[in-house]
Amino acid sequence: MARRAAVLYSGGKDSTLALHRVHPLYRVECLVTFQPRSEESMLFHYPNTRLVELQARALELPIIIRRSSDTAEDELEALEDALRQARKDYGVEGVVTGAVKSRYQQEKFSEVCRKLGLEVVSPLWMRDEVELLREVVETGIVAIITRIGAYPLKLDLLGRQIDDEVISYLAGLRHMLNPSGEGGEYETFVIDAPLFKKRIGILKKRIVGRDYDASLIIEEAFLEDKTPSKRLNIGKTEQL
Repeated sequence: MARRAAVLYSGGKDSTLALHRVHPLYRVECLVTFQPRSEESMLFHYPNTRLVELQARALELPIIIRRSSDTAEDELEALEDALRQARKDYGVEGVVTGAVKSRYQQEKFSEVCRKLGLEVVSPLWMRDEVELLREVVETGIVAIITRIGAYPLKLDLLGRQIDDEVISYLAGLRHMLNPSGEGGEYETFVIDAPLFKKRIGILKKRIVGRDYDASLIIEEAFLEDKTPSKRLNIGKTEQL
């Protein structure tokens, strides 16, 4: 029988890929997400985290949400509280993370899980970043860039889908930044994936900031049916 797991889910490409990687081996019972007050968070994604609720509906999974300040102590407290609830309410035995090479994230996640007697599952750990980006595309995950936070990333990258062209661009900057964005160089938001029962359409968005430091804020989004003939942002169902 598959072990029960919770997925630490930011709504971005890495946690979505981790979810798809463990799906055949673990029974995913719920998502766990956090809403930090600003992009200064060392553990969690910042822009568009409120839309993870819409992604949870697309995945047809329950979600546990915690809000936290940007202090390490408060974030760890929120993490422990959320995982304690996941263990109590859904009987989870393991926690899936999308950590790639951030030792800080991995150590903190492991510290809390050890305290609670939970297994840490990190299927992307120490993988080559460019290979991971290619796997995102090959898996069928549609992720758009929602934040840039490093030179030489410019405003025109916001809203771009992670595809072969974007991967080549990021791979060419490997000497300047982490191609996977794990150091906060950029962040993503997933609008479709194979495990999504519906896809997310974007009705209204705006850009805040300037080159090298900007966010794409999704103000209105909705769920739409997944049909081959539809393009993103077409159709009308549930609106957030």
